[in-house]
Amino acid sequence: MATPTPLLALEGVHKSFRTQGARVDAITDVGFTVNAGAITGLLGPDGAGKTTLMRLCAGLLLPDEGRVMVLGFDSRGASAHIQQSVGYMPQRFGLYEDLTVQENLDLYADLHGLARAARHARYGELLRLTGLGPFGRRLARDLSGGMKQKLGLACTLVHPPRLLLLDEPTVGVDPISRRELWSIVGGLVARGDTGILISTAYLDEAERCAHVLLVHKGRLLAQGPPEGFRSSMAGRGFFATAQDLSGRAVEAIVARDPAILDTVVQRDGVRVVMRAGAAPPALSGITFTPVAPRFEDAFVERLRDAASPSPVAATQAAPSPAPARLPAPKVMIEAHELRRTFGAFEAVRGISFQVERGRIFGLLGANGAGKTTTFRMLCGLLPPSSGTLAIAGVDVRAAPAAARARIGYMSQKFSLYGDLSVAQNLAFFASTYGLTGAQRARRLHWAADTFGLGPFWDTNAADLALGFKQHLALSCALIHEPKVLFLDEPTSGVDPLARREFWRRINALAWDGVTIMVTTHFMEEAEYCDELVLMSLGRILAAGTPAQIRASARTADNPDPSMDDAFVALIEMHEAPTRQAS
Repeated sequence: MATPTPLLALEGVHKSFRTQGARVDAITDVGFTVNAGAITGLLGPDGAGKTTLMRLCAGLLLPDEGRVMVLGFDSRGASAHIQQSVGYMPQRFGLYEDLTVQENLDLYADLHGLARAARHARYGELLRLTGLGPFGRRLARDLSGGMKQKLGLACTLVHPPRLLLLDEPTVGVDPISRRELWSIVGGLVARGDTGILISTAYLDEAERCAHVLLVHKGRLLAQGPPEGFRSSMAGRGFFATAQDLSGRAVEAIVARDPAILDTVVQRDGVRVVMRAGAAPPALSGITFTPVAPRFEDAFVERLRDAASPSPVAATQAAPSPAPARLPAPKVMIEAHELRRTFGAFEAVRGISFQVERGRIFGLLGANGAGKTTTFRMLCGLLPPSSGTLAIAGVDVRAAPAAARARIGYMSQKFSLYGDLSVAQNLAFFASTYGLTGAQRARRLHWAADTFGLGPFWDTNAADLALGFKQHLALSCALIHEPKVLFLDEPTSGVDPLARREFWRRINALAWDGVTIMVTTHFMEEAEYCDELVLMSLGRILAAGTPAQIRASARTADNPDPSMDDAFVALIEMHEAPTRQAS
């Protein structure tokens, strides 16, 4: 039987760019294929070259060397044809915010030259596929994040492509929307005539792919089915637990051992990956139980081996979890009957909670649940319509400036000044918070040393890799040594290694008494929280420890739900009437 011709084939591809007078190799000697009826995953850390590869495959960039064959056409001679033939959804898909769902579909149908006679049937199929049928007249700007992504995918599919290129389509959307998007992708590939290349920051999504490509610094480190990656890590995964210690405390102990390659807080313990040939350490009071390998284990091992030592790794040592380090109880964040309306729409509907000093408090919810509105009120950036709110004992409504001086805020999107250098951004924020003289110099030195920003001191913020943008944003939020730190989806789009570094820093801050409130769509990160609030439609749906939230979603069919399972089950149950009525 003849081997089918690949929909996409790269052979010895090289691509470089000229930056600040120097030539930088973005892609070096990369080759792979994508076949019909299969999903191929593209994974790698920030700056690995994933988006450059996607643009090469879409015919938007041409290789310097090698060959890119798309649907049987060489991109060097048929780039315009390729651009019209493939479906390409970039990270920031260009929806037109002031147009409705239907008008966006019409526009992309015009751009792709879809015959008017074929549009009605195609629209009906796409609206059923994405669940957007009831929202045809809604403006794009009024859609939730997940719905915008589904509309972007629908627009990409207006002209049915044989090859679909998706560049991190699930970044920044909640777990329900993520599952819905993957259901759509799975349905497309099940037809057998479509091939999909998808890049993702979620390593569990790699398990859904038939073939995985792992890239780093523009080179293809490894490729193959996920099972091949998993099997290479057999016998090296363990779950570490200790009586009367939280997962964060256990991680702080075990992460110090040089035989341990990786640690991630999970449920009420820590998932541990040992280095090759090493056995779990003998640590008093800590039990290690073998667990099955994951794709993520192999990803972390290969990336750690390939990466040069992180400039922040040496400063990220986990602090001691000894009880003596725990701060004395004191309420640092207190909200009572907090409400916020926008005209006739009530975004936050009378929520109440409090957070003690040195605690990590998670604020979870689907896109549009009211999390960011709540955050902005807590930070003094948006006045509440009613209710009371205090930060470190200061009434935010009565003295917003005094409250803001006690907090650090890292927003969902990179919000620093792209045209200013790293040093200028830090100096600006230091001045904003009133730091002068020796204190200012000390904190600037601290930021450069702690976050590895020294080598980029004179680099404009816009030119930093995403991981270092995150370092800069966090250092600006902490420059004035705030008592309370607000983190609004701080790791969205950041690769797993950078997320691990980030959470080691956050854990260290909490042990030192900083109170932290965080929103996230990575449910594994919710396990790092001491307490959680799950919001839905502007209200608090559930509250408690991660274990209590998981237990609230326990069923006979799923007696041991993950945090992701709990999130989806609780939100879907609460929002079902609203979704059906929409």
